[in-house]
Amino acid sequence: MIKKVVSLLLIALIITFGIINKDELIHIINEGGTVSIIVGMTLVAITVFFPIIPFAILAGIIGGVFGAVHGIFISLSGAMFGTMLLFFLSRYGFKDWAQKKVKQYPKLQEYESFLERNSFMTVLFVHLVPVIPSPVVNIVGGLSKVKWFIFFIASTIGKIPNITVVSLAGAKFTENKLFSFGLYGIYMVIIMLINYWYIQRKMKNNQKPI
Repeated sequence: MIKKVVSLLLIALIITFGIINKDELIHIINEGGTVSIIVGMTLVAITVFFPIIPFAILAGIIGGVFGAVHGIFISLSGAMFGTMLLFFLSRYGFKDWAQKKVKQYPKLQEYESFLERNSFMTVLFVHLVPVIPSPVVNIVGGLSKVKWFIFFIASTIGKIPNITVVSLAGAKFTENKLFSFGLYGIYMVIIMLINYWYIQRKMKNNQKPI
């Protein structure tokens, strides 16, 4: 009970801090420099808990300030710090409580079992193609029996394409807005097409006679 309350309070404090100081943190990022790098990573980590700023906009700003390569590093580092923090808070704060609840619902046990058997590919796919909100993925991953290092590696690889696209778009935005919008637009079309394919495939599988 105490672990659950402490975890909830910590999550609430992180989100509240980000909401209250959002504008000031963005201002510091725009100034550039070493402090801005740390602030950028911190703000990205906070958005993993709650999207106080759309991630694409934040990563684009960081890419515009620091360039594509450094922007990718800053955004990916911040995103993975936030991802693993939320993962471990869920695992050690709520896992015992969640496992008791899961046992009451056989269908949830089936999903958990599937995640455990296909942990790397499942986590990789949901990050590559965001059919599920990232905070939900991190929380469910923490509550499951997926090994933390598998979750870390799959999440890192899965986040790279999105972060690369938005960082590059942000870095090129000032000199070529058309390129930036076009790059991000093409990326979103690809994601939507994959989502459509995934949903159609799932619907067909559900319609198959037992």
